[in-house]
Amino acid sequence: MKLSSKGWMSVLLWGAFPLTMFAQGNSVHTELPKGWHLLDKDKDGYYGISMDKAYEFTRQKKLKSKTVLVAVIDSGVDTLHEDLKNILWTNPKEIPGNGIDDDHNGYVDDIHGWNFIGGKDGRNVKDDAQEEARVYYHFKEQFDLKQLDSSKWNQDDKDNYHMWVKARKTVMGDEGPDAIIDLGMLHKVLNACIKSDSILQKAMGRMEYTGNELDSFQAPNPEARSAKSVFLYPFKANKIMDMTNKAFLNEFTEQVDQEEKKISARNTPPKDYRHDIVKDNEDDINDRYYGNNDVMAGDPMHGTHVSGIIGAERGNGKGMDGVADNVRIMMIRAVPNGDEHDKDIALAIRYAVDNGARVINMSFGKNLSPEKKWVDSAVKYAESKGVLLVHAAGNDNADVDTADNFPNPNGLHSNYTASNWITVGASSDPLAEPGFSSYTASFSNYGKQEVDVFAPGTRIYSTLPGGKNYGNLQGTSMAAPVVTGLAAFILEYYPSLTAQQVKYCIEHSAVPPPGKVKKPGSDNEWVDLTDISKSGGIINAYEAIKMAATLSTTDAHRNDKFQKSTLSNKKD
Repeated sequence: MKLSSKGWMSVLLWGAFPLTMFAQGNSVHTELPKGWHLLDKDKDGYYGISMDKAYEFTRQKKLKSKTVLVAVIDSGVDTLHEDLKNILWTNPKEIPGNGIDDDHNGYVDDIHGWNFIGGKDGRNVKDDAQEEARVYYHFKEQFDLKQLDSSKWNQDDKDNYHMWVKARKTVMGDEGPDAIIDLGMLHKVLNACIKSDSILQKAMGRMEYTGNELDSFQAPNPEARSAKSVFLYPFKANKIMDMTNKAFLNEFTEQVDQEEKKISARNTPPKDYRHDIVKDNEDDINDRYYGNNDVMAGDPMHGTHVSGIIGAERGNGKGMDGVADNVRIMMIRAVPNGDEHDKDIALAIRYAVDNGARVINMSFGKNLSPEKKWVDSAVKYAESKGVLLVHAAGNDNADVDTADNFPNPNGLHSNYTASNWITVGASSDPLAEPGFSSYTASFSNYGKQEVDVFAPGTRIYSTLPGGKNYGNLQGTSMAAPVVTGLAAFILEYYPSLTAQQVKYCIEHSAVPPPGKVKKPGSDNEWVDLTDISKSGGIINAYEAIKMAATLSTTDAHRNDKFQKSTLSNKKD
């Protein structure tokens, strides 16, 4: 689940040409301060999560923190980043670089975590296909027939056929004209941006710059002025003025790559990127000891940004502050540029649990889950071990009460719903998206039953690869680690709380916004946040830590009563 959404892409295409018609001038919106998501509405004027007030509460209570281990299942992490290197988990049972599985867990030299999409020869998977294409071609021979005899189908056959039909609609373009993107135009825009960026780097005398810096740059000649006009448009149109040129081109290039794969999939089965490198038996969940220890492989931008939001060193005078001040980040690389595989996710969850994680961040998602039973089993395993799972809701401004969104806490063919799971939508400050101007993010998925809380997810400033780089990204991928950081913060000071109690504190202390919010994806449909989320609130660290204090009682009867009321595995 990357920064860009379908809405982001359509805005870019819609107005990109002729770019020379875009008027120059200063950005029309007021800039949010870096780290606005941590601020307090009353004190600072921005609808953040009141992090300073929460820390002040712990100081007044004279609480001491204990280190909390947080697993991040993502694309990788910059292990050398100045704001992250000191908070990365180091496996105390492994001797670095000796090529021996010292802790006998099946993973050799897993120092900072594990890479489930790498090969033992050191190669790594960066790109992969969409799940729809994989499913469509996997079952095409079985189901793409003029006449089907379903009389002898078992439940797996029925599930697979239903899934294949959905995949076919996506792959073959049955979604309707709005789902079709002009690939030629897309390449034209990308090439124009790359060319303009090259010109601007020379004119500005620097390789990296933000949209704001470009906006204030005085172009010295007609060529530079034209390049500025071309490259500045997508920054302003998408309200990403704090993003760097490198981050933008990286995201844009990945989106073009995915669109190419979608179009190619209509006529050609997708390349099996993973098989040639990983070389496991993907059909066997018990074949689990594969991969390598390179957690920085491929493109670690997404995972680096997510990790910084959770726990970048606070108060060190560098870059930015994470939400939690005493965590260790375990990176588990399982998310390529494309859709993740269920087996990798299931084993990543189990690896995190077995190695002591208390919270797992999952900023990824897809529309189909062929091996959901494996993921469900891993979620139950995490639940049995008291581990909290935090998942991003998605960036398609869709109602996930009705639209598929995987993984999710709901058991396959059962009434079971995991009690250790939080699904997070993206909130915003009205200044973050002037054209949308709401306490909700325009791109966020939502759902009265399936989305538990909202948390800041627009223009979130955090760590980027390169050792000393920082920048803004946005998406529910950024909202989820804000919640993960808060969960870790609570466990630092109240480590005896269960995963269910931490979930309870975060959801029941969430603060309703001051008035109605705009329904994501709509032009002017205003609703109560309770209409599009279960809690009806935006998380607040101060209120959450106060509630945690009330639940930390040693009264056995009270704790037993709480457990009975919150551990129900039935859907609401």
